[in-house]
Amino acid sequence: MTERDHRNERSENGAEGERVVVRNRRRIDPATGEVRVPAEESAGTAPEAPAPDSAADVLAAAELAAQVAERTADLQRVSAEYANYRRRVDRDRESVLVGARVQFVSELLTVLDDLDRAEAHGDLTGPFKAVADKLVAVVQKFGLEPFGLEGEPFDPSVHEAVQHEGGGSGGPTVTVVSAVLRPGYRIADRVLRPAMVAVTDRPDDGTTQPPLTTTTEPGPAEGL
Repeated sequence: MTERDHRNERSENGAEGERVVVRNRRRIDPATGEVRVPAEESAGTAPEAPAPDSAADVLAAAELAAQVAERTADLQRVSAEYANYRRRVDRDRESVLVGARVQFVSELLTVLDDLDRAEAHGDLTGPFKAVADKLVAVVQKFGLEPFGLEGEPFDPSVHEAVQHEGGGSGGPTVTVVSAVLRPGYRIADRVLRPAMVAVTDRPDDGTTQPPLTTTTEPGPAEGL
């Protein structure tokens, strides 16, 4: 028997002694066209991912938290600076507007004095009164307010006393306005011109309120 015959004999014996198993590992079923799920995955026998390094995760989380805290602090600081900037800009804008009104209205105070004298003499009538009323309405629209009333406490920051009468009492006294010779004017908290008044001392009965402090606006208006 030749070597070739022996090989054929061994292959025939092996084919009869061993069973050949063919595994179909195709992902798509050729009959239905659907995607197949491997038996290992369906049985839950897929290999698990390796466990992460816990120490590295803790370190990374700590670094991330530190970065978030730093960015949050930066954002809060920038927000606070912007809010302060907005308040400063609004305050400066309002100051500029009030300053412009003060400068404009200050030039009209002498005209208002002339109108007051004309009204006191009974000359403010007819068309002249209509024009005067319009002028007063305009300056009031700009925030001009007259002040100075008889009986109010004397305040040297808003009153200019040109006449002073003593009370002649031995007890405590308080100085009050007895007559208003020329009204004062203010815009907001700025005094354009103090009121020219006559003052007198009277016994302090505790009913007189202390004068209010008001900012005096320097400028040419004070010399009117």
